[in-house]
Amino acid sequence: MKILMLVATNVANDARVVREAATLAEAGHQVHVIGKDVPEGYRPAGFTVSSAGGRSAFKKDGAGASRRLPVHLRAARWLLLPQHRNQVFRSWARAAYQDARSREFDVVHAHDFSTLELGARLADERGAKLVYDTHEYWPGRPRVGRPTPLQKWRESRVEQRLGARADAVVTVGEGVAEQLRARYGWSHVRVVRNTFPYAEPPAPPKAPRGLVYAGRLGPYRELETIVAAARLVDLPVTLVGPADETYLAGFDPGPATVRPPLPVAEVDALLRENGLALVTHSNRWINHRLALPNKLFHAVKAGVPVVATDVAELRRVVTRHGIGVLYRPGDAAGLAAAIREACDRYAELARNVRDSARELSWEKDAAVLTGLYERLAADDEKVGDP
Repeated sequence: MKILMLVATNVANDARVVREAATLAEAGHQVHVIGKDVPEGYRPAGFTVSSAGGRSAFKKDGAGASRRLPVHLRAARWLLLPQHRNQVFRSWARAAYQDARSREFDVVHAHDFSTLELGARLADERGAKLVYDTHEYWPGRPRVGRPTPLQKWRESRVEQRLGARADAVVTVGEGVAEQLRARYGWSHVRVVRNTFPYAEPPAPPKAPRGLVYAGRLGPYRELETIVAAARLVDLPVTLVGPADETYLAGFDPGPATVRPPLPVAEVDALLRENGLALVTHSNRWINHRLALPNKLFHAVKAGVPVVATDVAELRRVVTRHGIGVLYRPGDAAGLAAAIREACDRYAELARNVRDSARELSWEKDAAVLTGLYERLAADDEKVGDP
C-alpha cells in the first residue's frame, strides 16, 4: 500500500514516527512522511520525507534561548501562546495539504490530533483509508499558556467525530486506549507502544553506580523532586535530554549533572554504566497518569531497572513485570527510599528486566502495526473484487 504519514514534528527526532515508517516500509509498503521543519539533508532509510515548515515566533534561532524572559514578556507569552500555536499549525496544514495533493496514497496515517483534520480531508478527497495515531490522550494533555476551554471542547468534538470515521485508531498504551474507548465509545483502538527493538543487553553492573533521567528537561517531569532526592542519597544523578530552555534557565539542578541530548546508543551506554533509570513525571494531568514514556522502554532496552512515579499506567507495567520500584509523585523522601530499595533488590530487578525484554520490545508492537495494515490491504482487495 502507498502510505502518506502526517506529523507536525521534524521527524528526525520523532522516534515513534521513524520506527513506524521504517517498519511499514520493511513490510513492503511505500511510505512518505510530511513533517514540519525537517532538517535539510535528512534522508532516512526505507522511506521518504518532505517538510512543510514554519518556525515559532516565540523562539528565534539562537536568540534568548538561555535567559529567562522579563515578567511582562512572560505574561504576553502566556496570553498569546494558544493563538500563536493555532496559527502555526494552520500554516503547516496549508503547506502540507499542497504537498500531499501531488502524491499518490491509499492510506493517510495522521499522527496526533494536530494532523487529524488534514488527514481526514485528504482521505475523503482521495477515497483513501484513514489511520489516526494519537501519541497521547489529547483532552488530558498539559495546556501551555492561558486556558482555552472552548477550544478544548471543540477539539474533543472533532476528535470524537473523525476518530469514529477512521478505519483504525492507534495509541501508545492500554491506559490511553481504555480512556478513548470509554470517552468516545470507539471499539477500533489498537495499542502500539513506544518500545525499542530487542537486543540482548550486556549484564548490568553488580550494583548501581548512579541514576540517569533520560528524557525531555521541562516542567511536569518531577525534576525538582529528583534534585531534592539527590541530596538524600549517595549515588550521583544525571539528567540528559533535550531541554525547554526557558524552563532550564530557572531550574536549579543542585547536585545533579545536566547534559545535552545524546544519540540513542550513547544513552544506552550511560544507562548501563550507571545501572538505574529514573522514569518520572507528574500526576497533575490525566495524560501523565496514562503515559508510558519512551524512557521506560529505553531502560528495558539497556537492561537496567527503573525507579518510577507511582501513577496508573507506569504502575501497571512496572509491577506486572517486576522491573522497578515506585514512589509517590512529589515525594522526595519517598523517591530516595525507592532508590535505596532498588539498590537492595538490584539483582532481582535486573533479572526481571532481562526476562521481560522480549515482551517489552518493538518486535511485539511492530506485529500489531503490520497486522493492522494487512487487514486494511485485505479490505481494499475485497472492495476491488468484481
